[in-house]
Amino acid sequence: MKIRPIFFIAVLMLASHIFADAPAKKGGLLGSLFAVEQDEAIHQGNVLTGATLFLLQVNSDDDALNIIFGDIYKAEGYTFTAEAFGGYFVRDAMAVGLRAGYSRTYVDVDYSILEDLADIKEHRKYVSNGFFVQPFLKNYLKVFDSRTIYFFNETSLTAEYSYGISQSDDGEDISKTRNHGWTFKFGINPGLCIMVLDRLAFETSVGLLGLNSSWLVVEENGETRSEVSYNIVNFKINLLALDFSLVYFF
Repeated sequence: MKIRPIFFIAVLMLASHIFADAPAKKGGLLGSLFAVEQDEAIHQGNVLTGATLFLLQVNSDDDALNIIFGDIYKAEGYTFTAEAFGGYFVRDAMAVGLRAGYSRTYVDVDYSILEDLADIKEHRKYVSNGFFVQPFLKNYLKVFDSRTIYFFNETSLTAEYSYGISQSDDGEDISKTRNHGWTFKFGINPGLCIMVLDRLAFETSVGLLGLNSSWLVVEENGETRSEVSYNIVNFKINLLALDFSLVYFF
């Protein structure tokens, strides 16, 4: 317990020494940024490239999972996304680039609903594939006088085409539903960049603002049933939807 006050005093003394030696900056966040050096990774004329992989996999236990109106006897699935990206620094700490990627979702569920009343049992499978391109503008913020840690914000516009098929089997009839359509997304994603090596960095970001517009065509057993369009506006931060990327600067 006696070590804690000494530790905090040492940290405060170190911080005051660092900020005392730092040159005076203008007010505001953007006015307080440090200048980018010529041999720095985010200097004008440099190029960034990298890749992002995302995998979410779910498997149920052997025992039935109780839900409000029934039971889930089997549930497994995954969502997988792979993308590559590249960009060019048109000015210090500002890059313009493009992402391109592929996503796949698979779900297999065996469940029952209202067993005591209607005794509805069904086995359902769903598979979807999507391809997308995403131009982006990325601004790095050199808040500290360091070449190791940068904050950034990425503004992007995504165009995605996806198609999928859903099959349901209740033991008597099998129904197949197909869908295909376009989704357009506008997003603002702040994040953190940590330089692991001289030109290799690890980046993570989170969605802060999202505007989604989708148009889907749904076909059931080979016949067009409906056309669906919807818009989603999201202003909240989802800490469970973090993106992690490896980025190389040259």
